[in-house]
Amino acid sequence: MNIFFTFLLSALVFTVLDLFWLVKVAPQLYRRHIGHLMAEKVNRIGALLFYVLYHVGLVVFVLLPAKGNIFEGWLLGSLFGLVTYATYDLTNLATLKAWPVKITVIDLVWGTFLTGVSTVITLWLMGVFGL
Repeated sequence: MNIFFTFLLSALVFTVLDLFWLVKVAPQLYRRHIGHLMAEKVNRIGALLFYVLYHVGLVVFVLLPAKGNIFEGWLLGSLFGLVTYATYDLTNLATLKAWPVKITVIDLVWGTFLTGVSTVITLWLMGVFGL
């Protein structure tokens, strides 16, 4: 298995799906509920570091163990998404004054869905490319 190619493939699939969320769905939702906490501009270095670290974890803890098993990949990917998104959202819920429960729930559902689906697509593409 070419780990670097798996990393790139996973990052591409995840990012395309996440950009749909971040551009089409989330802006109004986040502005309405947590606009008072949002920066005017995205910190691109912080975003890049998130995506790189997220996909290192996804490759090591999900894609490598599930290689060739779409169902196992979906389960592990969904769990990885839930745990990682919960780390962020539940910490915010616990430590920030006005962090809405609604945003926490929506983010947990999105992170679980996004990571599970992107894992399945990545594993399928790995099969197509013979990885």
